[in-house]
Amino acid sequence: MSLGERLISFRKKLNLSQEEVAEKLGVTRQTVSKWETDQSTPDFDKIVPICELYSISTNELINGEAEEIKSVDVGDNNKRTKGIILGVFLYFVAVISIMITVPVLTINPVVGAAIFLGVCAIATCIIIYTCITYKKEKKEEDTLYKQIDNIIAIIFLIIYLLVSFISMAWHITWIIWIIYALVSSIVKLILSLRGDDNEK
Repeated sequence: MSLGERLISFRKKLNLSQEEVAEKLGVTRQTVSKWETDQSTPDFDKIVPICELYSISTNELINGEAEEIKSVDVGDNNKRTKGIILGVFLYFVAVISIMITVPVLTINPVVGAAIFLGVCAIATCIIIYTCITYKKEKKEEDTLYKQIDNIIAIIFLIIYLLVSFISMAWHITWIIWIIYALVSSIVKLILSLRGDDNEK
């Protein structure tokens, strides 16, 4: 489709006559007619007014390619952010509960561990559900997160092995992996919020 044919199509979509278009753009009807019959092309200073008149992009006017407008569903972003924050908060609650229930409240360690694991399970389910229901199309950010997460995982593995071998407290050092999950979730949240800000 030529530029003139596109101009005719845009004009007819708005039910405008050549005279009305000419009046709105500050040119003569003959000029509009020449544009639409490909006898001439609009001057550079008329490109933006034409695009504004027909509510199109310059790319759509010149190349005939409509730009896809990606809508950002703020409601989904807010739900996802709240879900991740709730999950991270529950991890903190789980760690605090294991620190309080056994030594302070003198609750049976098995019951304390059950409470801890139960709260961690709920937090994990919330984060997983939140992340699964929100589909993200930003491959660059996903790649960046994976790279950062791999580095964090290696650091935590080194810490875990050092602390475990030095203290020989293998029965409790597994908590380091809960902290790793917490840090990983926080990094993912920061990257996703940064990406949302870039979209705006």
